[in-house]
Amino acid sequence: MNEHVDSVFPDDDDTPRPSSWSQDRRLKFIDFRLRWEGRINRSDLVDFFDISMPQASTDVSKYSEAAPQNLSYDARIKSYVRTPNFKPLFARSGTRTYLNELQALETKIMEPKSSFVGWKPDLGIVPLPNRNVEGKVLSTLLQAVREGRKVFTLYQGMVRPEPVERTISPHAFAFDGMRWHVRAYCHLREDFRDFVIARLTIMQVGDATNISKDDDTQWHTMLQLVISAHPSLPQQARKAIQLDYGMHEGTTKFECRHALLFYALRRLRLETPEDAASGAQQQIVLLNRAELQPFIDQLQTKKTA
Repeated sequence: MNEHVDSVFPDDDDTPRPSSWSQDRRLKFIDFRLRWEGRINRSDLVDFFDISMPQASTDVSKYSEAAPQNLSYDARIKSYVRTPNFKPLFARSGTRTYLNELQALETKIMEPKSSFVGWKPDLGIVPLPNRNVEGKVLSTLLQAVREGRKVFTLYQGMVRPEPVERTISPHAFAFDGMRWHVRAYCHLREDFRDFVIARLTIMQVGDATNISKDDDTQWHTMLQLVISAHPSLPQQARKAIQLDYGMHEGTTKFECRHALLFYALRRLRLETPEDAASGAQQQIVLLNRAELQPFIDQLQTKKTA
């Protein structure tokens, strides 16, 4: 269930004030709109940033000076249009950013006035149940991490019927794709653990902790995962998987914290070698499993708190 927050401001004031943003941001806006919508006019800048028409003209001229090959003026539609030679000037115009903003707008995580997206296509998001995080719990954890303090809490685990009192020293947050966790030293278990934030209740900030986050070696150890298309798949299927994952010479590599390795393998359905037995069921394989197995074994006994 989404948390409802009542604002003391009228709706039209409860959004960022784009008029205070710099010319650099307006140039990124021009670049973004040209790449993803194919056109930009001065009115777009005036409406979005609440600036004058002369200022908008100056911004378009500035962008044109930096990238004259990116746009040309179309008198018929009274707009600057993207040219075939367009090359984005800013990372803000990246594919991942665009798709993330589409998703954030559709799920109402982002205010429309905070996004550079103007026109957008029809979009469907696969529905998932919300994982509740109480605002008071989150703010208490943030305070403890910021100030280096202990937290006294009740934690509802998966084994015992009643919540257990815990004293934790939190130092980081993690998202496994479904749930938010806080990474913390557990003074009961005398080890660093992952705590599902939604299972924490009755929070109280305590004294300064004597636990150093630098001692959480699993958090600070970075591992490389190497995956490829399942070798049992036919050639055309392997090619499709390689395109899907952006593989180079048949593999793709990415880094993962040791503490999050279990969650990464679970999302990829690669928790055990048996998971990759059939290409029909699992399209990718973990090529360096032998190298990672000692790290996987360390996590088996404490996947969560």
